[in-house]
Formats: sequence, C-alpha cells, structure tokens
Amino acid sequence: MSYNVFPQSEYERRVERAKAQLHERDLDAIVVSSPANMNYLAGYDGWSFYVHQAVVVTRERDEPVWVGRDMDGNGARATTWLSEPNIRPYSDDHVQSPYDLHPMDFLADVLVDLGVDGGRIGLEMDAAYFTAKSYTRLQSNLPNAEFTDTTLLVNWLRVKKSDRELAYMAEAARISEAAMQAGLDAVEAGVPEYEVAAEIYDNLIRGTEEYGGDYPAIVPLMPSGDHTGTPHLTWTDREFEAGDPVLIELSGCRHRYHSPLARTTYVGDPPDAVQQAADVVVEGIEAGLDVVEPGVTCERVEREWRETIAQYGVEKEDRIGYSMGLGYPPDWGEHTASIRPGDETVLEENMTFHMIPGLWEDEFGVELSETFRVTATGAETLADFPRRLFTA
Repeated sequence: MSYNVFPQSEYERRVERAKAQLHERDLDAIVVSSPANMNYLAGYDGWSFYVHQAVVVTRERDEPVWVGRDMDGNGARATTWLSEPNIRPYSDDHVQSPYDLHPMDFLADVLVDLGVDGGRIGLEMDAAYFTAKSYTRLQSNLPNAEFTDTTLLVNWLRVKKSDRELAYMAEAARISEAAMQAGLDAVEAGVPEYEVAAEIYDNLIRGTEEYGGDYPAIVPLMPSGDHTGTPHLTWTDREFEAGDPVLIELSGCRHRYHSPLARTTYVGDPPDAVQQAADVVVEGIEAGLDVVEPGVTCERVEREWRETIAQYGVEKEDRIGYSMGLGYPPDWGEHTASIRPGDETVLEENMTFHMIPGLWEDEFGVELSETFRVTATGAETLADFPRRLFTA
C-alpha cells in the first residue's frame, strides 16, 4: 500500500499551508473533492472517485477528515495518515440510492459535527467529480452555511514540488522513456493501432527493473494518418499504412506523479512538409526552454516560442504548456499556470510543467513535448529522449 509514499510530516506541512489559506480567506472549512487534492492532503489513493467522496479541512483541526463509501473505508485506513476518528464512511444505501439518500447528506452531517455548518465553507465548484446535485444537496442540508468557490485553492499549493515529489516525477520519466521507445518500435505498416497501445501499456505498468508503474491519469493518445490534426484521439483497430504520421503522447506514473512525453513518427520517408514542421517545433521548444528560470513569467516563455516559429510563417493560438504532476483521471494537469499569452504567473524553483507545443494542421499534425522542472539556473527536462521526428 502507499502509506509510505510520504512521511507524515510532509502531509502535515501541506495541511498547515491549506489552513493558512483558510485564515487568509476567512473560511471555516474547505471540502476537497478532486482525487488529486484528496491525495495531496490526506494520502488517499483508490479507484473510488466514481462515487462521491471528500476530504474536509477546517481551521481548528490538525488532521483533515476523509468522507467516502463504507467499502472504501479500509482503503482510507491503508493509504492515509489519518487517525480513526477522522475516517468517516457512509453506508452503501447512499450510492445511487432508491431511498432519496445522497452522500452529500452524510457529508452535511459531518460538517455539522465539525461545527462549521453555520460558517463559510469552500467548495471545489469546478472539480470533475463535484456535481451540480452535490452542490444543491449541500445547500438544502446546510441552509445557514455560506458556500464559496475555492476550486483552485489546493491546486495552487501543489505547484512547487518537494524533493520527494520530484524524485517520483523523475522515476515516472524513466517509465515514460521506456514506454515511448516501445511504442515507436512497434509502429510499422500492417500493425494495428491497438497492438502499439498494448506495448505502451505493458511498459507503463511494468516500469523499470527497480520499480513498477501506476495507471496514468490520461490514456496513451495515438492519432494517426488523416487524424493527426486532432490531438486527443486514442487507438482503433486500424492498421498503420505507409505514409502515416503517428502522434504518441503518454506518461509514466509513479505514486500518482506523472512525467508526460510526446513524439511523432512517420511510416516511411516523411515528406518535406512534415520534416520541416517537426524541425520548427523542436527549435521552438528549445527556444522556450532556454528562457526558463525563476522570475520569468509563463507568458514570456510562450512569447519566445511564438517569435521563434513566426520566422517560418507559423502561428499557433493554443497554450503550449501547463503545470502538472500529481493526478488522477481524467487529467494530470494542475489547472493553474499555463504557458500562454496573458499568463503572468512568475516561475519559481521546483515548479513543473508539460511543454507540448504541437502543430495540428488540417493535413497532418506534429507533436513533441517535454516535462521540465524550473531550477535555480534554468529548465531541467525530466526525460532523456531524442527530440526529433522518428520514422518507422
């Protein structure tokens, strides 16, 4: 089990930082429903996010309180640092209930017990697993509470990584390298896309000789042929053909920490247009990475990329990167800083980003990416993998 992932002292520091935010924002409690944020504060790790669950942090209590399904209570005991009184399971008749029960009814009772039912309570209103019904149910159960949106409160606490978090991301990068090499080696004319996906998954889970891998927050993305202008497609039964560009985006995962990596390969000899696009992307990535250092803004990094590719008459409107690390499905991104125009977030040491400035055109797409850490002197890419267009 993952109870040795971090020492208790690291969790305690995280909770103290969260409580400092409560004081600063005049909040009595926050209800955290993002699985990544639950893990960050309490250590909870289980595939139970398909039902309602939460971690509650209050101003006065030293430990958070975990709330989840009764059958997941032992998972909380196995993976969190919390003492027994702070593990609060609800009965199974709250799950898809025929009795008009809802997990938020139970959570409301917990908030009453914690003495915050008449206070200001922060909710992750835009979290993937916090539903509209969850909100209305809490409102009806706690009419004296004042609810406010604190969707990114914990996310922003996560942007600077500890030494151990960085170590897990470095291990994830080793897994990413192995999985990417396996995927590239498997691509050839006549091979079904799912066979390549199987090779990638085998390496993502088997990991290295020293350690295994976890399931990633996003499945391997593998658009090919006519569909490489659409970056978020997965695999099909289709067989690769000569003349196919193939995009592969994946991430190794270690104790829920990721290190994404993307590369493009071509089945056969790539035409000049594809090779030139790949060369432009590589030059742009390297230009952006060269300006990364503490004190530089996210938009400054993007501007270096944009001005570099503009020399070749190329434009790209989408963001080219985002902060990331700890994650559960459906995303490994932190939803905070983005490398894009207008983002004035100042880079600090030990922030981590996935820079993925792909070019997705109507005819074809080219995608290369790097995960990097901001160091005292610049950008340190986590993966050691050739930065070029591959051929199959």
